[in-house]
Amino acid sequence: MKENEVKKRAAVYNPDADKKWAEQNKAHRNYLSRRSNARGFIRTLATMDDLIELEEIIAKRKEEL
Repeated sequence: MKENEVKKRAAVYNPDADKKWAEQNKAHRNYLSRRSNARGFIRTLATMDDLIELEEIIAKRKEEL
């Protein structure tokens, strides 16, 4: 090992930490899940009619914000 090299520790999955984070961040977890579902629907399943309707909904939402 050279002088400037730093030994990195291996990443370890900790399901308890994940569960604790999810419990403490329910609102943010739900936001991320719903955002992911919406993006996936738009990318893979939405028809042209769906996309037109979504554009209208998005325009109205932008005015509200």
